[in-house]
Amino acid sequence: MRVAFATPRYGPEVMGGAETAARQLAEHLVAECGWEVEVFSTCALDHVTWDDVLAPGDSELNGVTVHRFASAAGRDHDFYGLDGRLRIAPHEATRRESQRWVDLNGPVTPALINALCDSGVDVAAFYPYLYYPTVRAIGRVPMPGVLHPAAHDEPALYLPVFRGTYTNADALCYHTMAERRLVQRVYPVAERPQVVLGLGVGAPTPGGRPGAEVLGLGDRPYVVSVGRVDDHKGSSMLAAFFRTYKKRHPGPLALALVGPISATIPEDDDVVLTGIVDEADKWDIVNDATVSISPSALESFSLVVLEAWVAGRPVMVNATCDPTREHCERSGGGLWFGSYREFEAGLDRLLADEELRTLLGFRGRAYVDEHYQWPVLIRRYARFLTEVVERGKVAPGVL
Repeated sequence: MRVAFATPRYGPEVMGGAETAARQLAEHLVAECGWEVEVFSTCALDHVTWDDVLAPGDSELNGVTVHRFASAAGRDHDFYGLDGRLRIAPHEATRRESQRWVDLNGPVTPALINALCDSGVDVAAFYPYLYYPTVRAIGRVPMPGVLHPAAHDEPALYLPVFRGTYTNADALCYHTMAERRLVQRVYPVAERPQVVLGLGVGAPTPGGRPGAEVLGLGDRPYVVSVGRVDDHKGSSMLAAFFRTYKKRHPGPLALALVGPISATIPEDDDVVLTGIVDEADKWDIVNDATVSISPSALESFSLVVLEAWVAGRPVMVNATCDPTREHCERSGGGLWFGSYREFEAGLDRLLADEELRTLLGFRGRAYVDEHYQWPVLIRRYARFLTEVVERGKVAPGVL
């Protein structure tokens, strides 16, 4: 089987949920199924500018053939004005306006799409729904197209241009039941072949250093949030909540924000921003954290929540994020907060009760072991893709 993934960024340098998910699926299809997997992506690493920083051309990464293309255009400055206007009432946007939103958002990559159409692969997987390569290609490619939406309940989801993105997909693959319910509520795709797959969690790769040492905190206890430090991911909200918490509960507790930084968050003695760290440092930091916190309301899966459970850490998540709350409800491994008061009460409870922290971490680890191990997931995914290819473009139904 020959499979292609189309995703706007690709590589170990990219710290983004959808792009990381695409890379993991591609590599596991090669390693565990022996399939021929290709990736069609850009030369960009930054999802804001889409600047070409990597060399165009073909290369191989962990058994996957990677085709990189320079973008005809990155994000246009005019995008921000249009985005600010359309997000107020996305249902009222015209198709032409929303198509322009996609083009200005970037990355504009006609060469990527042409190459994918000519590739001769058996099936193309698009990840995520939001960007030009998916929107422009999914209804055009001659092979079956599988959409991995990585959808959030965000204004962009309701722009008219994306109706075609979803309905042109021959099949859909979701991270969680919550994501599937969201998409089926917005678009008429319930009868399409589809699967709720999730993602596998690999074994931790710690470096063996105390997490506080990695962070420069000495022997201070800390809570951690791993992922893009971004206003859209709730990072500024978490920092503000934590500073308020420290005023009300003075002590040595610190907050570590681990990941690439795009939000403006003033550093102080209680808040550490690491920027990008390697895997060993990340696992050392997570292993020694008292609690792992996911403040984002915009997640379709959240691998970092599951990684915290692999390390035996309890988690706190944003109550308005259905996928991460679903993980906590199904596993019994975490708490959720929808306001500062709930944040304070939850954190107080966890900090005061080591036995509870251990129990939640244990439950979370059991949940990951049962549902999100790669060998089982990749067999399900391979079977799903095989059925999509065999089915071709006949009348849709539920697999």
